[in-house]
Amino acid sequence: MHSLARTLGIGLLALAAAATTACGTDSGSADQPSTTATAGATASTGQECTAEDVQVNGGFGDPPEITIPDSCDPPTSLVVKDLVPGTGPGAEAGQSLTMNYALVTWSNKETLDSSFKRGKPFGLTLGEGQVIEGWDQGLLGVQQGARRLLIVPPELGYGAGGQGVAPNETLVFVTDAVQVGS
Repeated sequence: MHSLARTLGIGLLALAAAATTACGTDSGSADQPSTTATAGATASTGQECTAEDVQVNGGFGDPPEITIPDSCDPPTSLVVKDLVPGTGPGAEAGQSLTMNYALVTWSNKETLDSSFKRGKPFGLTLGEGQVIEGWDQGLLGVQQGARRLLIVPPELGYGAGGQGVAPNETLVFVTDAVQVGS
């Protein structure tokens, strides 16, 4: 498992501190893939959800409303879909990004964190392990002004350790690329 210094840090620690201001530190994923159902999940349907199954309302810059269906299981691999196209060159590893995001956990379908609601975007350098692997992989190619859906399986998120979420939790992010590059 990666160190606690690599947690996504996009507010999970801030939530623990009564949702004050800045983001916490970063952590990575567990080395073990999940072979069990997500904590609190309903019985398996035998069909994995796709990006089209997750409903997202709201436009770029607005806090999104994210609805996770009960009719399918969480995906077992990273799902990436642009909901609103951006412009300009796509983000590459080593570039700085400024992102707004909302995080909903699959098992309880509740918003765990939102930079939109705090009014403070999150800054990172892509591909340097400052965030979970699901972000480092899923934000490659994002263009400024894009709204992107990321469905992150446990092994690319917080894994069995949880790091502030249920163990083996699937994470659903809606991200807005406020700025790509410096």
